[in-house]
Amino acid sequence: MAPLPVEVVLGIYLGVLTGIIPALVAWGLGFIFKYVTGVSIPGFGVVVLALAIAGVNGGLLALTDQTVTRQATGPVVVVAILVVLMMSLYAHAKGDAMGAAFPKRVSLQKLRDQTLSADVVELVGGRGQVRVAVVGEVADMEGYPPLPDDIRAEIRDGDWTFPADLPIGELESRFADRLRTEFDCAEVTVSIDERGQATVAAAPPLAGLSKRVPEGHRAVSVDALLPTGLARGDRVTVRTDGGAVDGTVLSAKTGTPPAPTRTPDPPGAAASASGDLSPPAGREERDDDARTDGGTVAEAAEVPPPRAPTTTGGDGRLTVTVPRSDADTLLAADRGRVVVRSRGRRREFELLSLLRRAGKRIRRLTLRADGALDGASIGNASVRETYGVAVLAVRTAEGWAFAPSGETELAPGDELFAIGTRESLDAFAEAVA
Repeated sequence: MAPLPVEVVLGIYLGVLTGIIPALVAWGLGFIFKYVTGVSIPGFGVVVLALAIAGVNGGLLALTDQTVTRQATGPVVVVAILVVLMMSLYAHAKGDAMGAAFPKRVSLQKLRDQTLSADVVELVGGRGQVRVAVVGEVADMEGYPPLPDDIRAEIRDGDWTFPADLPIGELESRFADRLRTEFDCAEVTVSIDERGQATVAAAPPLAGLSKRVPEGHRAVSVDALLPTGLARGDRVTVRTDGGAVDGTVLSAKTGTPPAPTRTPDPPGAAASASGDLSPPAGREERDDDARTDGGTVAEAAEVPPPRAPTTTGGDGRLTVTVPRSDADTLLAADRGRVVVRSRGRRREFELLSLLRRAGKRIRRLTLRADGALDGASIGNASVRETYGVAVLAVRTAEGWAFAPSGETELAPGDELFAIGTRESLDAFAEAVA
């Protein structure tokens, strides 16, 4: 008869051999029952099932190795049974916990809501930021002309930082919007992994200055003394001997000496009043940005890039968009005097700040075909009562509807702009988008 410590070790060994399968079965049953029905299997049932399976395993083990039968004394069997029960009960508890924590619905939206790895977060100014690096070459978009090499290099070597708390899907959208804004790309696709490495494909700009000229307006250039800080999108009044004309800045360039007296152009030439409006091939619209001793004018005021450069002041050339009827006044002038008009305070930004301080967020959602709002109206779906969000605007194929009424019918592909807490918006997006 072996000493007691040896029998205990042998019992642990036999318990591990015969308890692996019962533990796996206990974990699987605990997970499935909790996930599907929300009910936990009683511990007594786990004990009975584990002992039954362990007995079968022990019998098969004894048939293959006769020494197991000879060494299976009382202490060995008791220790083996205790080991089997502990393994099975522990596995059942873990399976039960996983079944309760595992999400009932796993969708692509949930997967895209994950943020980047904490290893790539940088603390800048007390806030977490992530630096997105473009890996590989910037690919061309199928069906578009090749991207110019200088734009490709700027995208690849650029310094792109974003808030660290954004989901990966939102990071991709913001990165693509920023590339469209800064490089006027016709189309951009971005894919970012959890390490902050981006794969980018982009198409070059398909239009130049004309893309920023509204319908019924003309772009006209005039020599003038430009103030410091003038940027694209500023509203100005150009005063000439023939009268004052209100317009919006498209581009500006300082450091240019005053041009000699010009002969007034015919009225039909208003659309091409300045040779500066034809950007060199490959850069198109970006080359008419205001060059101010190495600087560039700010991008559109709606989505300004960081550290937007502006004019440095002095004699220069200004290109503004004006109504067609006012174009002749600027074309006939040798020189103008520029007055920058106030645009007032941006109340929309103040409103967004107040909403964020109150814990509210605004999100754009595109309705899917089988969502909860497919074919329903806002009132019938009880969006506010059911999901705790409010629909601010709806964009359909017919156009925009702001502050839509409850009778507004919704269809797949419609865009909703909803406001609510982050949790409410997540639940609403899971149901409809």
